[in-house]
Amino acid sequence: MIKLNVHNETSRLRAVVLGTAISNGSTPTIEEAYDPKSIEHIKAGTYPLEKDMVLEMEALAKVFEKHSVKVYRPEVIEDCNQIFARDIAFVIGDKLIKSNILPDREKEIDAIQYIIDEISPENIISTTDDVHFEGGDVMLWNDYIFIGTYKGKDYSDIITARTNMKGVEFIRNLFPNKIVKEFDLSKSNTVARDNALHLDCCFQPVGKDKAIIHKEGFTSEQDYNYLVNLFGKENLFHISKDEMYYMFSNVFSISEEVVVSEKNFTRLNNWLRECGLTVEEVPYAEIAKQEGLLRCSTLPLIRD
Repeated sequence: MIKLNVHNETSRLRAVVLGTAISNGSTPTIEEAYDPKSIEHIKAGTYPLEKDMVLEMEALAKVFEKHSVKVYRPEVIEDCNQIFARDIAFVIGDKLIKSNILPDREKEIDAIQYIIDEISPENIISTTDDVHFEGGDVMLWNDYIFIGTYKGKDYSDIITARTNMKGVEFIRNLFPNKIVKEFDLSKSNTVARDNALHLDCCFQPVGKDKAIIHKEGFTSEQDYNYLVNLFGKENLFHISKDEMYYMFSNVFSISEEVVVSEKNFTRLNNWLRECGLTVEEVPYAEIAKQEGLLRCSTLPLIRD
């Protein structure tokens, strides 16, 4: 049996689900794309190729192997994009919560059923269709659960809005002993540089007390200030609109000492090293074209 245990983003990782790029399907049409960045690359003819994304994911798998992390992979569904494991489910404490994701993607959860079968049934949580959340919007920080959401009245028209206030309330009720804080994120269906698809596209803790943040990703300055007050301005690495676009905040921690980052993120990687962290650099720039990076393609099951 798998004994789930995740309470933050940076404790020592023991087991993780890593998505797969095998049999990823052909380049989607503009109508089939879910976010403005993918649309940009479809139009430009630069949408990532399966062979390149497979190599990128293997590089990440090798880093996990090096650090003795148990890696589970989804069963391969033919012609299906299964890279972003974080979207389909997430773990809080000892509970695995299934996301209500875009209807076209529901079969992705079936591909990890063999893992779910190893988890005690009372620890598997499902919700009703009106409750929306995806793992990229849910971030654990010990006593805190940070949740990215979208509060606009046009929620149903915004394809990049993935977590609603009903989702926030559901998690608040499920974990009454946690401080659940939601953040209203900046969304755009059409302009990638103005779109924070998930909370981890504009914020993520690293190490013991540091975090990466993009101020403009939050619609309310109050929400941004909440994090500044919690972490301290000197502990925050501020990223620009371009750096958010390239997914600088979507790194992934193996422990409080080790972070996996994209090899082109020179400014960030230098800062992480200055903070005393070991940075494992991998190529992930092709996967980034789909508005997702390292955190998006991983689903941690066990951290110490």
